[in-house]
Amino acid sequence: MNFYDLLISPFAEFDFMRYALASIFCLALSAAPVGVFLVMRRMSLVGDALSHAVLPGAAIGYIFAGLSLPAMSIGGFVAGMLMALLAGLVSRFTTLKEDANFAAFYLSSLAIGVILVSKQKDGSVDLLHLLFGSVLAVDIPALQLIAIAASITIAVLAIIYRPLVLESIDPLFLKAVGGKGGFWHVAFLVLVVMNLVAGFQALGTLMSVGLMMLPAITARLWAKNMGMLILLSVLLALFCGFAGLLFSYHVEIPSGPAIILCCGVLYTLSVIFGSEGGILTKWIRGKKYRTA
Repeated sequence: MNFYDLLISPFAEFDFMRYALASIFCLALSAAPVGVFLVMRRMSLVGDALSHAVLPGAAIGYIFAGLSLPAMSIGGFVAGMLMALLAGLVSRFTTLKEDANFAAFYLSSLAIGVILVSKQKDGSVDLLHLLFGSVLAVDIPALQLIAIAASITIAVLAIIYRPLVLESIDPLFLKAVGGKGGFWHVAFLVLVVMNLVAGFQALGTLMSVGLMMLPAITARLWAKNMGMLILLSVLLALFCGFAGLLFSYHVEIPSGPAIILCCGVLYTLSVIFGSEGGILTKWIRGKKYRTA
């Protein structure tokens, strides 16, 4: 098998491979930077919780409108935002931390979503498809939705970048200078849910958070500067998307899990060799320190 057959032929010959690559490209540009902010704000598990909240909303959208992409997307977005707001309100009026409330709400949301999907008598909605997606089944309407969500995310992040960074690093200072930290927090959660809904079209409710979080976590093991973190996370997401699609095509395995598996492999390598906190790097630095 030559270079062309291995890397280029699948995308040159099949429309579905090109659509899949385009969708992953859009998701990488928008979801990976959002993941960086989740990591910096120590909210990594919040992304996972919100991804589960999308499922019951998508199921309710199907119940009312059938296999309608706008209905299922709107349902998923409303459900995700509702869970985020409820978790925030409960945290404010009780002694429970926000992460504990997110865990409680996302488990309940996942259970409700699975029940709603399993109760569809015609069986036209495949639970595995909703949970794990099918990036090779992305069509033009789904690709347009993903592209719109990515464009909005990039534009909004560019506008709110400075207050969002400050709110992530020093929220008390932002509050002291009247920076409306709560507003930026809610705006950021909207971007998180929007990208999870967009990713749900290709990777499913369980896999969509993988392309958001794993490249961002991996980048943190190689860079500290915020700009480099965002750039590296996007590049890692793009590489994993491309490699995962090719891997799934040649080995004949599901594309979504193959993409996330590639992200996981890079994360594992970075844990060992990462220049900013990798096991081997810390061991070498510790050895030099003891020698000195």
